[in-house]
Amino acid sequence: MRILFIHQNFPGQFRHLAPTLAAAGHEVHALCVHPCEPLPGVQIHRYQVSRPEGLPLPHILLRDAETKVLRGEACARAMLALSRAGRVPDMVIAHPGWGEALFVKDIFPRARLICLMEFFYGSDGADVGFDPEFDRVGIDERVKLRMRNTALSEALLQMDHGVVPTAWQASRMPAAFASKLSVVFDGIDTQAIAPDPQARFQWPALGLDLGPGDRVLSFVNRNLEPYRGYHRFMRALPRLQRLVPDAQVVIVGGDGVSYGAAAPAGSTWKQHFLAEVQDQLDLSRVHFTGLLPRAALSRLLQVARAHVYLTYPFVLSWSCLEAMSVGGHVIGSRTAPVQDFIEDGVNGSLVDFFDTEGLADAAARVLLAPPQADAALRAAARRTVVERCDLRSVCLPRWQQVIAQVCG
Repeated sequence: MRILFIHQNFPGQFRHLAPTLAAAGHEVHALCVHPCEPLPGVQIHRYQVSRPEGLPLPHILLRDAETKVLRGEACARAMLALSRAGRVPDMVIAHPGWGEALFVKDIFPRARLICLMEFFYGSDGADVGFDPEFDRVGIDERVKLRMRNTALSEALLQMDHGVVPTAWQASRMPAAFASKLSVVFDGIDTQAIAPDPQARFQWPALGLDLGPGDRVLSFVNRNLEPYRGYHRFMRALPRLQRLVPDAQVVIVGGDGVSYGAAAPAGSTWKQHFLAEVQDQLDLSRVHFTGLLPRAALSRLLQVARAHVYLTYPFVLSWSCLEAMSVGGHVIGSRTAPVQDFIEDGVNGSLVDFFDTEGLADAAARVLLAPPQADAALRAAARRTVVERCDLRSVCLPRWQQVIAQVCG
């Protein structure tokens, strides 16, 4: 077949699937906005998104929808160019979250369409309204959420089938479309992301050289922000340092915003919450690395005696499962996406998202315990990921089953 991937930030979740399909003999193309590294057998085409000058601002409730329409329009032009070059796909696999999939069926009406459905927004039971420190949900917010789902609703209507990464994320989709959805995680390369008792995490920029004998606590976000519990984690550190004075806390993440609102003007969330507690901390043992290359991140997770992962009820981060894959002891928030994979005391530890003292106490227990005290729990954590999320034995075969099913 000729298969077209659409993802504004390709490869994204398709990093392994696209080259696997190319290796199987399919002709594979990808449309994206941002530059990306080449993938074996994948022909990558970029397009640009712009807003025409002088275009009047739409109604405030339509501004998010307009952004998605502009992306969908730009992607449609790129699809037309492929069509005119004789590259009409038999199948399109798209991430519809930013609007790029809006017009797939108009350009390629005979192509089968599979959409990766990450999240369907709602004002109850998920991220919105979860954290009272930041979220006040009134009618204005509710109607904005309704409009935010416009492109996603259109994807549900148009697609031949949808893939959702986790069971909880699938539960957030409108029930009327349940028969069109399969749960398939993106995949963790558990052969590469595996335990290594001899691993060392070295980061010369901060003078760090940490190994098995160190009490290392890791915390990883793409960006350090409230959605991923950065504020709760920072507020737990003063108590943690009192309980474990020699703990080395390594915090990985950028200064931007991936989800939710921006930080107060002139600041970042990283700075904002560090300023709140820095006078209570021994900052010589709190290390901000920024974003790490993948290999360095894996070594940190291998070295960490405990890994903290907090999140609003939202899309689960790869870092949580990667920490479990290396046999890490994950201390996670007792929120639905984490509970999809972690059972308290069995393959990890769970604490209430808002309980900073409880978080500090849980981390201290793990850091102060003898290294082999939680060996069975760590083995169970890795087993969970291998059995449910392994890239080669579980996730890629399930993706291929979905593709075969859609092809009929």
